[in-house]
Order: sequence, then structure tokens, then C-alpha cells
Amino acid sequence: MQTPTAHAPTGGTAADIPANAESIDLEWLSEKIPYRRYQECVHCGLCTASCPTYVETSNENDSPRGRIYLMRAVADGRLEMGPGVREHLELCLDCRACESACPSGVQYGRMIEPFKIAMQNSARQGEGLSLLQRLILRHLFPYAGRVKAALAPARVFQGLGLLDLAERTGLARVLPPTLRRMQAMLPRLGRRPPRLPEALPAIGPKRARVALFTGCVADAMFPETNAATARVLQQNGCEVIVPREQVCCGAIHYHSGMEGPALELVRRNLEVFGGEGIDAIIVNAAGCGAMLKDYAHVLPPAEHDQAARFVARIKDVSEFLVALGPIAPKHPVEATATYHDACHLCHAQQVRSQPRALLGLIPGLKLVPLEESEICCGAAGTYNLTQPEMSERLGRRKMDNIEATGAEVVVTGNVGCILQIARKVKERGRPIEVVHPIDLLDRAYRGS
Repeated sequence: MQTPTAHAPTGGTAADIPANAESIDLEWLSEKIPYRRYQECVHCGLCTASCPTYVETSNENDSPRGRIYLMRAVADGRLEMGPGVREHLELCLDCRACESACPSGVQYGRMIEPFKIAMQNSARQGEGLSLLQRLILRHLFPYAGRVKAALAPARVFQGLGLLDLAERTGLARVLPPTLRRMQAMLPRLGRRPPRLPEALPAIGPKRARVALFTGCVADAMFPETNAATARVLQQNGCEVIVPREQVCCGAIHYHSGMEGPALELVRRNLEVFGGEGIDAIIVNAAGCGAMLKDYAHVLPPAEHDQAARFVARIKDVSEFLVALGPIAPKHPVEATATYHDACHLCHAQQVRSQPRALLGLIPGLKLVPLEESEICCGAAGTYNLTQPEMSERLGRRKMDNIEATGAEVVVTGNVGCILQIARKVKERGRPIEVVHPIDLLDRAYRGS
């Protein structure tokens, strides 16, 4: 077994370590990461086969145990935080597949996330996020209204065929790399459906009263999925409340190193969704659900009790419906489909069987297995913008497995996965539809 070294994170010798070490805030890190968390890893290596970056690179420093070794060495003062260490830690997708594989219950996500915040805060000019990436991730994506406004011209250009023309002629290549990748992932933007009312009545006997979390990027790019989620909940006897004052879950800010603004959003959501009479807070985006369920961890200890009460009500829509007892739809959806496990649904939330159970209720739908279903597709929130090379490798790997199934439809429960997989489908010219499971369930209820 190759063992990661605290003296040469890239696999060389001590002389290979760059001298330009960064000044990272070890005191802040010690408050965020109890030292016992590093010690819980026994370096058994069972996580390596599930780690997408290790599977691709075979570099021990790109494995979960290798990264824990590096983080612990930095925390101990045995290793300086420099470009070599930064490279290995930033390459982590934070998919948390290692947590599913770990027999010791290591909380890897609660180590790598604070480390990434500390790295962003200590980054020198030219390291970390570019100015354009900071503007997009910190001042655009977390705000649904701004994303909708930014998409308005794109919707017009799509309708006129100008974006397709720019791709065919190569004009899209003049865009900065980050914008070029965003343009390539842009879904087909139809007319926006009407805004969801603040309250929607249950259909049939009322079984529950729920609040719907609509998100930011998800609501801007796939508003029809939020509308479908509300309709499906109504069909299952739920009164649906859609709070107008809700904000982004905070994941984009938090994962791009802006803890302060992230916590402002966290506290706002605690206030907005803190009312009585709500049986559950429903989420249909895996990344948002994972962040919302982690509020008690990201907030200071004095706020843990309030956050814990909030977290207890957070449910992925498939998780909630299966527990409620879903009403079987009657209209067939004749298609062969395969299901991709979104990382922050299966690994962070341990929700695996429920989406498949809902798909199994749809008449005419044939569900076929997907090889490496729980290996990340390379989206990982904003990873496809910040680590495009590895994102591309994982996207190609995922697409190879999808094509091998012969499926006409790929189903997955996260907006980032839908965008990433749909882009690879488009690149290969395959007639494959990429949808959220609730979209298919809605079709089966409505007969459309």
C-alpha cells in the first residue's frame, strides 16, 4: 500500500515542497475540527475504491485517507500549507462516498469543508478562485432572482438559434473558460411557468402540511421541477406552503469559502421555516438537502438546538413520499430508464431506495441498473467550474456507463447532476432524456 507522506504531498521528496507556504488559520481550524476526527481514520483503505479522484488518478494523496493524513499533518504543524497540499485537497469533490464506505464512521465532509474555507481565506493572488468564479459563485448563483435575470438574454438567444450557431461555428470559444463551460451546460430554456402560489391545497383527504424549499439555481433553471414537486405532493394529500422569504441554502457560499454570508442565509431560512404546523420541509435538490440537514453542524454551538429542530423536519421529496405511503399513479410512461445516485442524496443523506421505489410505481417504466451508479458524475455542485479537467474525466466515465445500459432516460435527484449528464449526452449526440424522478412521477399522475 502506498502511504501518503507529510513531507511530499505530490509523491516526491522533501525538496519538492514549494517554499511559498501559506499562512493558514490553524486556530480557526482547531475550533471547527475536533482533533479526534482526524484520529478516527485508521487508514484501512476501504474508502479508496469509492473515491472518484483516487479511482481516476491512483494517487494516494488523492484518496480520502491520504487527504486526512495531509490535513492532520497541516493541523499538527508538520506540513506547511502550500500549492502541493492545496492541489490535492481542492481536487476533492466532497461527494462523501468515503463516508458510505468507511467502517469507522469517519466524518470526512466535516473535515474537508472547513479546510476548503480556510484555504480560500488564505489563498494568495493567482490561487484559489478566479475573480470571475468568485463573482459567479458568490454574487450570482446563490440568488435566484439574479440567475433568472441573467438567463433572460440566454432564453432569447436560444429561441433565435444564436447559441447553437455560436457552438457550430466555434464562436463560443472566445468566451472565458468558465463562461464557456456554463454556456455548454445551459439547459433548453422554455417559457417560465407561473410563479407557485404561497399555498396549494391537498387533493383528496389531507394527509400532511408541508413547506417546499425551492432553491436558487434549481428554481431558476428548472422551475418546472418545483411545480411538478408541488403537484405530486398535492396528489398525495399534502397541503403545500411555498414561503416567499426563503433564500439559498448557503451551500454555494459555504463551499466557496464565504462562511459569514453562508451563515446569514442559514439563519434566514431557520427564521422563515421556523413556524408551527408544518409536518416537513420538502427538498428536491440533493445538494440543498445535504446542506439543510447540516445546519446544526455549520452553526455555532449556541444555535444547535434551534438548528436541530429545523433539521428534523428536512426531507428529500422521495424520502418523504415513501414514508407517507405514495398513491400509485395510473398513467403509463413507456420508457427504459436508469437511475444515477446523486452523491449528496445517497452518501450525505443515505437516501437510495426511495427514489427507485417511486419509479417502480410508474406503469410502463422499465428501470435498468447503472454500473458505478454511486460514483460522482463530476458535477459536485460547482466543481465542474473550478476543477474542469477532473470533472470532464468523471463525466466521460459516467456517460460510458449510461450508454452501456441502453436506457432512453436517465433519472437523478439533483440539478447539478442533471446539468452535467445532459451536457455529456448533448456532446455525444445521444437521444437520451435526463430528468428528475419527480418529473416522471408527475407525468404518470397527469397522463402527459
